Amino acid sequence: MSVNPELVGREFPPTAPYLVGREKVREFARAVLASTPISLDPEAARAAGYADVVAPPTFAVVIQEQTLAQLLAEPDAGIDFSRVVHGSQQFVQSRPIVAGDLLTAALAVTSVKSLGAHAMVTAESTITDADGAHVVTAISTLVVRGED
Repeated sequence: MSVNPELVGREFPPTAPYLVGREKVREFARAVLASTPISLDPEAARAAGYADVVAPPTFAVVIQEQTLAQLLAEPDAGIDFSRVVHGSQQFVQSRPIVAGDLLTAALAVTSVKSLGAHAMVTAESTITDADGAHVVTAISTLVVRGED
């Protein structure tokens, strides 16, 4: 089965709210070798004007993963996860993610391109806070390898 080109423009319902935890931010920061004090020390974050520790920009993938799971589970998508390779990732941030944020994400498929036997699917996950304000848009391109 090939990737369904009619996915373009499809929007998915918002995910369940995700409460950003201080220890999750610290764990993620250590995992990606982000040693900035504002990501590890609440006092340093407060001194810099934040309510709590600040997540590295790539932390948005933690929230985005829920939206991509919706896409991969879509019955008519034609995406075999065993054939998916992550092609690219971008973030457009309005403000940093901070521990204590309650975030919701909604995914929209913006592009499906065929490249011979392969396909590239680009999806944007718009992440908003509890007030509905934009925090970050995470843009992923997935490469779906064709049959061998």
